Amino acid sequence: MVNARLTGLFLLVVLLVSSCSTQDNLAFEKRFAAFKALFIEDGRVIDSGNNNVSHSEGQGYGMLFAVAASDKVTFDALWQWTKQTLQRDDNLFSWRFRPCESNNKRCIDDPNNASDGELLIAWALLRAYEKWGDSSYKNDATAIIAAVEEKLIVTRGPHTVLLPGEFGFKDAHSVQLNLSYWVFPAISTIAQYSNSQAQWELLFSSGISLLQESQFSSHKLPSDWLRLEEGNVSLNNVLSPEYGFNAVRVPLHLAWSTSFMKDSGQAERLLSPYFKWWAQSTVPATLNLNTGESANYGLTPGMTAIKTAVTSIAHNENVQLTHDEAWPAFSRKTDYYSASLTMLSMLAVMDSKS
Repeated sequence: MVNARLTGLFLLVVLLVSSCSTQDNLAFEKRFAAFKALFIEDGRVIDSGNNNVSHSEGQGYGMLFAVAASDKVTFDALWQWTKQTLQRDDNLFSWRFRPCESNNKRCIDDPNNASDGELLIAWALLRAYEKWGDSSYKNDATAIIAAVEEKLIVTRGPHTVLLPGEFGFKDAHSVQLNLSYWVFPAISTIAQYSNSQAQWELLFSSGISLLQESQFSSHKLPSDWLRLEEGNVSLNNVLSPEYGFNAVRVPLHLAWSTSFMKDSGQAERLLSPYFKWWAQSTVPATLNLNTGESANYGLTPGMTAIKTAVTSIAHNENVQLTHDEAWPAFSRKTDYYSASLTMLSMLAVMDSKS
């Protein structure tokens, strides 16, 4: 009798988990349908808040979301546009496409790459391979991974670092870094498919070490950009010393990767400053870590979604993605980046439940 009761209880738990997962997927798919309608056109993700440009980051996000929504048709359209328009001969990607009359590669106004784009695109291709079993996705991903290993991962002192782009971020004495480009869950997945797994593991651990060393101001937050010189980090002459629209992704990437950290308390320590920051009665969207000057407006909807996701994952709370009030709604007033952060946050929570 006891065994029968335990079996029944086990089946009930399985059914509840399965039902919750299905509801989560349906909610995500519904949001992705809105994302497509607002921001995707002929395989191109349109950055509505930035003069309708497209960039490798946006294509990577769109591809990730399409896989999670089980939308292979849209995924293939996104990948084909990205491959045909942005991919360079060396398998990296030109980072920005600005709409022009020819509507092709001639619209690329900056051929330098942005390494978060490479990581996101390769990760999306690997997730597509795992879902749909098409080996061409894996082959395309591994070609990108090899190019990143050759041109973008370098050693500086004790750190293995990810150059933000092939050109313009290093000199003889220092390198400028963007820690939000360390997409930790992507790095963990890519390591499993790379012939240089140890290099990616070092990249992961160096990213964690750099975050520990990059707790600036009394709030102990990372900046959008930092400088690494002779093993030391600083905000000297960086593109932006703000905890802003780049660095806001850092806590999400961290929370998404807690299962890959060797020290179980490491994630808790690293996430603590963000929870203190969010605990303020009014939370500004950005903070200059040099001057202490903050934005005169609060968190954007996408930033609020990150707060919701990180809190849910770190505290093991059951955020129901089917509840409209749990996540910001999309409308014609929603910009591409805020919508992307919301979708990314939903995906992180979904992954944490699987």
